[in-house]
Amino acid sequence: MIDLYCERTEPGLWAEPLNTLTNLSFFIAAFAAWRWASRQGKPDRSVVALTVLIVAIGIGSSLFHTFASRWAEMADVIPIGMFEVCYLWLYLRRITGLRRRWCIGVMIVFAIGIYLAGQFPDLLNGSVMYAPGFVLLVALGIVHICQKKKSPYLLLGSAAVFLVALTARSTDMLVCDVLPIGLHFVWHLLNGLLIYLLMRAYIANV
Repeated sequence: MIDLYCERTEPGLWAEPLNTLTNLSFFIAAFAAWRWASRQGKPDRSVVALTVLIVAIGIGSSLFHTFASRWAEMADVIPIGMFEVCYLWLYLRRITGLRRRWCIGVMIVFAIGIYLAGQFPDLLNGSVMYAPGFVLLVALGIVHICQKKKSPYLLLGSAAVFLVALTARSTDMLVCDVLPIGLHFVWHLLNGLLIYLLMRAYIANV
């Protein structure tokens, strides 16, 4: 059993009810993003792919917070990584218009950043692995504004949401004594909002 969060105090499928139930935020984000894309007349293949990955994130995270096993952890982590890679590639190519070789360069730097952050799995309750994503999101937000894209402040707003979410994830184990349910559920709720905002920024400019 993998025990990383305040809420889990014993084995069992229902030992993290709040952490499990708040994964609904990902399914809501997927539905809301798809509905908005349909209203804008932009439900193309890239939006379909990203929406499917969001649903996979919700499923994977739900599995992890119920089974708390190594295979469930992989089911949680892999869809998140796939969404990050796919969103970054699509945004760089279709929204910023960056040439393919430069996109590949950014992807390589991002991958190196994640690898280096992964060398400190216990730092900030494991949240340091998301630091490259936060830095990249801030950078994309600045580019989004400089290129005068539609909904210009959505990405920087997403970065602000992500920062609060990371703070909740990082401090989850520190507040167990005063808040037994912890703060990981806040991470889920805010990440659902984060993903929806990211999709809005992408769909508005695709």
